[in-house]
Amino acid sequence: MLHGKSLIAGQLAGAGSTTFRARNPATGAELEPAFREATAAEAARAVDAAAEAFADYGARRPEERARLLEAIAAEIEALGDALIERTTSETGLPAARITGERARTCGQLRLFAELVREGSWVDARIDTELLERRPAPRPDIRRMLKPIGPVVVFGASNFPLAFSTAGGDTASALAAGCPVVVKAHPAHPGCGELVAGAIARAAAGSGLHPGVFSFVHGGAAIGVALVQHPATTAVGFTGSHAAGRALFDAANSRQKPIPVFAEMSSVNPVFVLPHALAERGDAIAQGLLGSFTLGVGQFCTKPGLVFALRGPAMDAFVDKLAVSVRQAASGTMLTPSIRAAFERARADLTAVEGVRGVASSTEASAAGATSASPSVALTSAARFLAEPLLAHEVFGPFVLVIGCDDADEMLACVRALDGQLTATLHGTEADLAVAGTLLEAAESRAGRIIVNGFPTGVEVSPAMHHGGPYPATTDVRFTSVGTAAILRFARPICYQGFPDALLPAELENANPRNLLRTVNGAPTRDPL
Repeated sequence: MLHGKSLIAGQLAGAGSTTFRARNPATGAELEPAFREATAAEAARAVDAAAEAFADYGARRPEERARLLEAIAAEIEALGDALIERTTSETGLPAARITGERARTCGQLRLFAELVREGSWVDARIDTELLERRPAPRPDIRRMLKPIGPVVVFGASNFPLAFSTAGGDTASALAAGCPVVVKAHPAHPGCGELVAGAIARAAAGSGLHPGVFSFVHGGAAIGVALVQHPATTAVGFTGSHAAGRALFDAANSRQKPIPVFAEMSSVNPVFVLPHALAERGDAIAQGLLGSFTLGVGQFCTKPGLVFALRGPAMDAFVDKLAVSVRQAASGTMLTPSIRAAFERARADLTAVEGVRGVASSTEASAAGATSASPSVALTSAARFLAEPLLAHEVFGPFVLVIGCDDADEMLACVRALDGQLTATLHGTEADLAVAGTLLEAAESRAGRIIVNGFPTGVEVSPAMHHGGPYPATTDVRFTSVGTAAILRFARPICYQGFPDALLPAELENANPRNLLRTVNGAPTRDPL
């Protein structure tokens, strides 16, 4: 049964007077119960508890952190159908999507458990002393990554499980040894509450300080208060550019600024090269449709811009895309405000001189005030280069096709783009053999480059990078998906001249954890 309160260090908290209810986006119906926003004092207490827990949790053995992550996954799975049913009612997403997202969430928790157990992520480096070196001896120097401290995580609207309460930010922070305070997303508070309870039970069952995890309901003011609390050391966020930038600015206005790892805005351009367009334009159009309408276009990796060279092959491609779009089903967006923002952004873009609407879905609209229909529009590269608005993200099932006169004009379009999460090239071997300059330009603008695929599949794996130059993210160096996400919530500590008995196990001479370490510049697992 849902209680509608925040969960602070294992205890329910509901002193606030402001309440709200979740809504079913498909029907508009309010859902029980009423949720009570936390007070400023309750939010502060959550971070205070996390700071108190850090002294204990940050020093716990890796095996204990790994077991916590596995226990969280098991507790989430034990919620069974109740979690699926509540999440579908709050988001309008189908049960199959939520079931898959639950599996992804639990899978990434277990993946981080494996990472923590293996341990080499700490990047242990040892330079042994060289007493005979001239002109000056070298002391013994050892370095590794250690947890940074309490982390505030903001739930995302579009991924109620995988990027929210127990999502990748929370999993990677806990894996690093950092307590977490989650600011719940108001679009799916019941889902968040159920998962928060699962995390709290796992922490209690693992014998951990209850401040290792808290879950707070509240609006923008509570979010800023959590970021500006003196004990907060880092922030994880997935959402809009406006909200992410506000948190980034709040963190940098502190007396002691902290990093904000915000994944925000991306149009994920697709470049269809000439031979590929001629040989398989229909197949690319069909794949594009599936990608930009997946999840009603509410993926951060949704392709929003498609570039191709003008001519008969492009005309056929646009015709095929138009036919497919007219037959595509509409869908239910996550919230009325997201749907309103989508309609407004699409209207603004298609009202630009030189932009022509090509096709919209003619299928029956989904029920409710949040239904949205797929559509496609067309413009020229010259117009695209002259009008910055055309490069703005339209979050929803819409794509803009841009016709280029030649390869130089396509290259100019790449260079005009802001930072992106992804960039995609469709090309034959012949296309790709002469696309080096285009690839280099795409690489300068995006964090992940896809060849002959589509960007909406983001694998949770060690090699994945989900990030990019601003405004895609606030820190181009880091990913929010995959095991490298743990590096956001760790900092290097260097130990100079330490006796072996005082060193962390990861840096001891005997290498008791059998880590792959860099010793005097060479990777090895051998003891010293």
